[in-house]
Amino acid sequence: MKATILKRIQDRSAQVSVVGMGYVGLPLAVEFARGSFRVVGVDVSAEKVDLLNAGQSYIPDIPTKVVGDLVAEGLLSATTDYRALKDADAISVCVPTPLRKTKDPDMSYIVSAADEIAHYCHEGLLIVLESTTYPGTTDEIILPRLVSNGFEVGKDVFLAFSPERIDPGNKEFGVRETPKIIGGVTPACLEVASALYATAVDTIVPVSSTRAAEMAKLLENTFRAVNIGLVNEMAVMCDKLGLDVWEIVEAAATKPFGFMPFYPGPGLGGHCIPVDPQYLSWKLKTLNYNARFIELASDINGSMPYYVVDKVADGLNRRRKPLNGSRVLVLGVAYKRDVDDIRESPALDVIHLLDEKGAEVLYNDPYVPTLRHEGVPDLSSSELSDKLLAGVDCVVVVTDHSDYDWAWVAEHAALIVDTRNATSGLKAPQAEIIRL
Repeated sequence: MKATILKRIQDRSAQVSVVGMGYVGLPLAVEFARGSFRVVGVDVSAEKVDLLNAGQSYIPDIPTKVVGDLVAEGLLSATTDYRALKDADAISVCVPTPLRKTKDPDMSYIVSAADEIAHYCHEGLLIVLESTTYPGTTDEIILPRLVSNGFEVGKDVFLAFSPERIDPGNKEFGVRETPKIIGGVTPACLEVASALYATAVDTIVPVSSTRAAEMAKLLENTFRAVNIGLVNEMAVMCDKLGLDVWEIVEAAATKPFGFMPFYPGPGLGGHCIPVDPQYLSWKLKTLNYNARFIELASDINGSMPYYVVDKVADGLNRRRKPLNGSRVLVLGVAYKRDVDDIRESPALDVIHLLDEKGAEVLYNDPYVPTLRHEGVPDLSSSELSDKLLAGVDCVVVVTDHSDYDWAWVAEHAALIVDTRNATSGLKAPQAEIIRL
């Protein structure tokens, strides 16, 4: 079986299926299709499937022309029907792994995908889990479902874990340019998975096991979460000491060794950094261990939206205005610059807190025309104008999209709370600018 699938990968006769065609799955499917594989995407969303089959992209990083050309060539298609897996030689699983409100992993999407794969599993099949999760997931959830069919992993079928490393909006590092960590259940599994991914990614990084690959991904994002927590607390401390945290970070960053700059902000957002470390923390709790750095960083980062709203209230108070009844414009609701993704965005917490305290909240985001999310009022992006900026009591910069003209914003707004240092260096005597 190993020789057969390696040959099919080499001559591009293998059919690849990608389960979950979102921010991770679609770019991966496109890269495999560009490598001359016939790729079938499987997703529960009929809307995504219809768009893909019509040759349209719904992710900003993937141009519609690229999708359209691949669909026209017969290299890329999509379906909601899991029966497509019966014809697959390789399956990459890129389904969501969110957290429940109790901060324990919601594994339902992985379990559902694993059950479907087990149902259509056949000899010679490669399965690679890409969804970020706790160490042991591949061995504990995917593997038992395959061996229950009588297959021997590493001989009849092949199983590996290769964590996604998608960075939405990154123009320099896409799927192909970002090194790919791969851990196999057996050496044969690693060999087959590496052979497949080497057709789509320039650099393969093999590790000793699926657990090692799972842990490596969690280390990457825990590193970022902890360091962002540190600099967010540094921002609070600098504020109490009457210092500018942005100046402090830039000065420290001149050291050519032993320091890596991180920057404060209104909190953490996105599908990785706020979520992934919690998988590890949860797993360690089952082993009677408290992941103290993770928990502390989560507490600090989670408190930043409250800190931002306090800054708004303080600025309004100096103008003899209560937060209750004031008009507050939030600039940017996506979790990071120049993307349309609002998952775990700190803007959602900021808006919720402002609304809870009685403010009239408006927002503008060129990438997010409407906002429909639990815990915040239904809103539509307001058109930016001189009149709007002058007519609100406070502007809160949450996401520093490159589309914004910060000098123009500062020229017309009376009070700005800037959580991203977007207005650095601007001279705006008519506006009071409060930075973290």
